[in-house]
Amino acid sequence: MFETLLVPKAQELIATPYRFGGDKSEARQFFEEGLSKVFANLHKNQDTHYPLTLYYAFKQSESDEVDGSDDHNVVIASTGWETMLEGLIRAGFTITGTWPMRTELIGNLKKKMGALASSIVLVCRPRHVDASIASRRDFLNALKRELPKALKDLQRGNIAPVDLAQASIGPGMAVFSRYSKVLESDGTPMHVCTALQLINQLLDEVLAEQEGEYDTETRWAVAWFEQYGMEEGPYGVAETLSKAKNSAVGALVEAGILRAQGGKVRLLRRNEFSSRWNPATAKRLTVWEVMQRLIRAMQEQGDAGAAAILEHVGVYGEVARDLAYRLYTVCERKKWADEALVYNSLVVEWSDISGVAERLGRTTAEQARLFS
Repeated sequence: MFETLLVPKAQELIATPYRFGGDKSEARQFFEEGLSKVFANLHKNQDTHYPLTLYYAFKQSESDEVDGSDDHNVVIASTGWETMLEGLIRAGFTITGTWPMRTELIGNLKKKMGALASSIVLVCRPRHVDASIASRRDFLNALKRELPKALKDLQRGNIAPVDLAQASIGPGMAVFSRYSKVLESDGTPMHVCTALQLINQLLDEVLAEQEGEYDTETRWAVAWFEQYGMEEGPYGVAETLSKAKNSAVGALVEAGILRAQGGKVRLLRRNEFSSRWNPATAKRLTVWEVMQRLIRAMQEQGDAGAAAILEHVGVYGEVARDLAYRLYTVCERKKWADEALVYNSLVVEWSDISGVAERLGRTTAEQARLFS
């Protein structure tokens, strides 16, 4: 009965140029207009008591240089996200959240840093009809006020670093889409693409500001890692950087995270840390070393090995997890896929590791009570 029937193709919402005589702009216009109609119909029929959720599998990013060419001035945009969000906002929706769902093979990261790691569920509600207009400054102030807390909540929920940028779109766009318009300094409406770039820039700033929780040695290590990774660099550069971070190369060597020899220095690799280590008696405990040791133990002994360390390092553990987010962003920017995967894995396994550590702590406390 269905042997000769095909699914109708003419109205299929895809931006395929060959259906429009090879015209890419016409194909894009067809896709965007169709998407807007879909969202307008959803908005018209949406029950205000419930959120609208859209399952979205897309990860595409383009880098734009801003005022220079160094890594710190690169902003990330995504035409796929821009099209989707523009259509939703134009239809009258406010985006209140983005939930990453692990649906893809994380091993794809080894092949390509831009590989899709998760699908995203967009959470939306109809925008208030009396929503106000905001200036660019108003938007940025609200973003700076609300995004850091939202980011901290995402980290506490152990959102994988590979998903963090997309998950942060939710609270960022919640700010942007609550206004009927956000006006640029020249009075023109701000585009979603610009808003996404500002959200990504602020995300990097917030992660960098978390360095205030680190000890001086760890702050030095992060700055060095951004320049040289785990490779050697000149002693003079290391000395200058150590002064800026209120430390000294000798102190870094004594802390056990740095090797200095023959006018060159480099960070110790994970497999070079001494196996004889007790955080309770260590001369200088650093967040950097705690994190690297947690990763090494996880790789060699599984969650139980990492949990045995976590149980004894106290508050250093949570800060070490936050450091993994920071280093993941560095590795992603530098295209260091293997190293990025390591930091991502620590956060992904964190719930299991902390659960085992908590049980170990209860067992130790019980044994101490029985034999005291």
